Amino acid sequence: MTHIVKHLTLVTPSAPDGGPSAFELAVIEAEMPVITAELDLLDAEITALDRPPNELDERRLRRARRRVLAARRALANSFTFGEAA
Repeated sequence: MTHIVKHLTLVTPSAPDGGPSAFELAVIEAEMPVITAELDLLDAEITALDRPPNELDERRLRRARRRVLAARRALANSFTFGEAA
């Protein structure tokens, strides 16, 4: 009796053992301002969920949204032809 397992080929390649490449680490580092701004926005939104938002909460939400947009714009402008700046 022959086993079918011997004849199967891998459909997905095995995961690399070396971890992220230098380019991937550079991309993550470049995206950190956006991630931080989005976390600040999420914090502001969670705070506003607990109670009706007052003037201070609305101002905090507006500022957080502006920081996210500014960080995204800076990230988009820093990439040229798929390379991290």
